[in-house]
Amino acid sequence: MLVKSYAAAVKGIDAIIVTVETVVDRGMQYCIVGLPDAAVKESQERVRSAITQSGYNIGRAKVVINMAPADVKKEGSSYDLPIAVAILVGAGAIKAPELDKYMIMGELSLDGSLQPVRGVLPMAIAARAAGFKGMIVPRANATEAAVVNNLEVYGLDSLREVIDLLSGASVPEPVVVDTRAEFAAALGNFDYDFSEVKGQENVKRAFEVACAGGHNILLVGPPGSGKSMMAKRLPSIMPPLGLREALETTKIHSVAGKLRRGSRLMTARPFRSPHHTVSPVAMVGGGSNPMPGEISLAHNGILFLDEFPEFPRAVLEVLRQPLEDRHISVSRARYQVDYPASFMLVASMNPCPCGYYNHPTKACTCPAGAVQKYLGRISGPLLDRIDIQCEIMPVPFDELAARPTGETSADIRARVVRAREIQAARFADEPSVHCNAQMGPRHIAAHCALTPDCAAILRKAMLKYDMSARAYDRILKVARTAADLDACPEILPRHISEAISYRNLDRGTWGTMSNAASSGL
Repeated sequence: MLVKSYAAAVKGIDAIIVTVETVVDRGMQYCIVGLPDAAVKESQERVRSAITQSGYNIGRAKVVINMAPADVKKEGSSYDLPIAVAILVGAGAIKAPELDKYMIMGELSLDGSLQPVRGVLPMAIAARAAGFKGMIVPRANATEAAVVNNLEVYGLDSLREVIDLLSGASVPEPVVVDTRAEFAAALGNFDYDFSEVKGQENVKRAFEVACAGGHNILLVGPPGSGKSMMAKRLPSIMPPLGLREALETTKIHSVAGKLRRGSRLMTARPFRSPHHTVSPVAMVGGGSNPMPGEISLAHNGILFLDEFPEFPRAVLEVLRQPLEDRHISVSRARYQVDYPASFMLVASMNPCPCGYYNHPTKACTCPAGAVQKYLGRISGPLLDRIDIQCEIMPVPFDELAARPTGETSADIRARVVRAREIQAARFADEPSVHCNAQMGPRHIAAHCALTPDCAAILRKAMLKYDMSARAYDRILKVARTAADLDACPEILPRHISEAISYRNLDRGTWGTMSNAASSGL
């Protein structure tokens, strides 16, 4: 008897429908085809044991399973449940008149209990698009799938419960998630707040400008100056996720298996901070079983690279194309997948190998030329994609102890949101541009016109500090964002001056002064 059950396979961050065609006949054979991986082939023992432990016996049987489409690789243990159900129906052990109305996914334990699987959210989206009535998943995945409306989602604990549902013996209530209400309630809940940061007002302002315009930012300062501490608080001042962004972000983390059990829609922008020993494949994604990399897990959020020059050159160079195109195409001999990668790069580094170049009280012990050599670990093309380069110094103890609580993240975030609303109106007719950092030469010419006073300030700075040509457009973009924060339709001299102050590493004299001069001796 031929029986069809329905599952899904993940490709990139989307899912495609998989038809599990099962024929049960007399004999003693178990054959599964349709490009299964080792985990799918091993389902035989899990399925047989789960069926037996659930109180059914199909006896000696020849089972042939085809997973269509056969040219798409099937990976993981999530096909155990649809295979088991199809075998039971094909053997005549149960009746399931509405089997074709459900997508079924789940891993089986030997005792018949269900274990959670990854990628359930894109599968649920595919199920709704294909017109399925509902979806049956392990209970731990139920709330994740229930994010998708107009789809009945049943979270069950065992194969026995699935059989009761399909046969009509027991129909539990579907899991319901009020996505919009929970999404609105969870916004603004953060573990860290900028009110906890004392001092460093110039760095807070640089972060505010970066978040308002979507600018990449690099912090340069000695150990203990607060670089990592403040970077961890960046999500609290980023604009809130929209529902579309939250759904896309949750899909990526679902495919990567990064969602916790019982998770629903992600409401906070992701903050990814890989160690500097990360490999290029882990950064961009791919592998023998394609998975999103760190740059995709940071999509719609922040990718924080601490100790920036310590990352391997190959890892840093793979960031260049995603920073421009906002997506990554991973091509291998056996597959090609596309992952979104629209993130804000936040990096931090010491100014030199010893960490104390330009320190107000400690002398730099590095030999001559070490500062430039250390900075040289970051290529010019990558540095060109970082709009804001901010130097940071430690706060003196007396000042730190005397300072009151700083401005809250909510106050800063309100200004950031207002600036983003101005940019949304400005680029309403530009679907590929969402913030000032994404402007091209045409947009800069249209929206970053300078008054004679501003042009004079910029010209003087370019000549005085021997800034590179790549700094010019970056300064204009950042100045436009500073003007948006002030709700100014025109760029004013103070905005240009502020933007110039954020180009420390473009100054031809940076890192060339003597160690004695850098330490104030």
